[in-house]
Amino acid sequence: MRKIILLFTLLFSVTFLNAQTIVHRDPQIEKMVAQVSKDSLSSYIKQMVSLGTRNTLSTQTDPKRGIGAARNWVLGKFNEFARQSNGRLTAFIDTVTLPADGRRVDKPILLGNVVATLKGSDPSDNRIFLISGHLDNMRSSVMDRTGDAPGANDDGSGVAAVLECARVMSSQSFPATVIFIAVSGEEQGLLGANFMAEKAKKENWNIEAVLNNDIMGSNNSSETNIINNTQVRVFSEAFSTQDTGRAISTIRNLGLENDGKARQLARYVKEIGERYVDNLQVVMIYRNDRFLRGGDHTPYVNRGYAAVRITEMNENYYHQHQDVRMENGIQYGDLQEFMDFEYLRKNTAMNLSNLANLAKSPSMPQEVKVETRRLTNYTILNWKASKTGKVKGYYVLIRETTSAVWQKKIFTSNTSIELPYSKDNYFFGIQAVSEDGNESLAVVPTPGR
Repeated sequence: MRKIILLFTLLFSVTFLNAQTIVHRDPQIEKMVAQVSKDSLSSYIKQMVSLGTRNTLSTQTDPKRGIGAARNWVLGKFNEFARQSNGRLTAFIDTVTLPADGRRVDKPILLGNVVATLKGSDPSDNRIFLISGHLDNMRSSVMDRTGDAPGANDDGSGVAAVLECARVMSSQSFPATVIFIAVSGEEQGLLGANFMAEKAKKENWNIEAVLNNDIMGSNNSSETNIINNTQVRVFSEAFSTQDTGRAISTIRNLGLENDGKARQLARYVKEIGERYVDNLQVVMIYRNDRFLRGGDHTPYVNRGYAAVRITEMNENYYHQHQDVRMENGIQYGDLQEFMDFEYLRKNTAMNLSNLANLAKSPSMPQEVKVETRRLTNYTILNWKASKTGKVKGYYVLIRETTSAVWQKKIFTSNTSIELPYSKDNYFFGIQAVSEDGNESLAVVPTPGR
């Protein structure tokens, strides 16, 4: 009897183990994630802090201080990484002269974004995936261009993440193009991001995702003293300001208020980031940005691109937009000593895994439709194949209307599927999947007959 029970237990265990869903990690992306180094991140921030100030209005001629020196240093790092790219990575400082605006720019300035482009290997694939952080910083007064402003976390952390992603990814090849950018003028009113987003729109760039990193390297909050290095926030807008008229009517009629481009990207960032980075939860925040505040992703959102902001879980306002000083026993100032480089490593790796998975994926499926010819408790979906990429098949995504994230994934090699789920009660999406298992962004179906 004991042997029979033991045999039954073993058979049950084998059946149970075989029934487990194993999270697939692309070995190439796993290897890249493992190469993200907190020592490299620390060295980048140490160098940026050593430049004294990076205020957008600061000197552009001093080789060792100010925004000019900062731009040149970032360009030098990009060019250093380019040497291992076999010509795929190129970098330059993209400049524009802006007049005084009577608010945060009191004289004409030469604004410069440092841009590195890792050209995709597929000539037919014009998709672009962009990661950004802002190089400029500020003291208590945004107009103070001479005093020391370390800017270690705001936004040295974001620029360090951009640099580290470029370092690791530049030795690899991806079908789609990845752009790494350190923008200027964020504290002066998102100037560099506005210039970049407007340029992309005018030149018809096919930007499918923007990951903006701003303040993502410290683990503790002011006032509440919460310490947390296992969660990071991703902020996403419900829909674009361009969604007006017929577009907004469709969103309301179909109940797609939580399925705009940015929110789909946020779901993707959460799933892929948590797949590749241990001990990190990506927390979706249903706002474009912090309460009554803004960031460099917003100009892209306003022009119809999918863009999100990635920020640490709990901000410390003693170390943000503050002159360095000791006051009432509190150390103020954005100093490097208040950063958590293991936390920054995880957040950087989360960015990298998303960029790599996106750039390796096929393009999104086309003309995704849900059949509405007749009333039925089944849902029939159909779509056309992706334009580019080696497609193994497609994931059909399903979630309840109250769920923030996709709850089911069904694989099919076909371009249509009939599901025993009512379109009254569920939302659906379709992703293209590469031969290596890399998923595109999801496309929500629209009514079709």
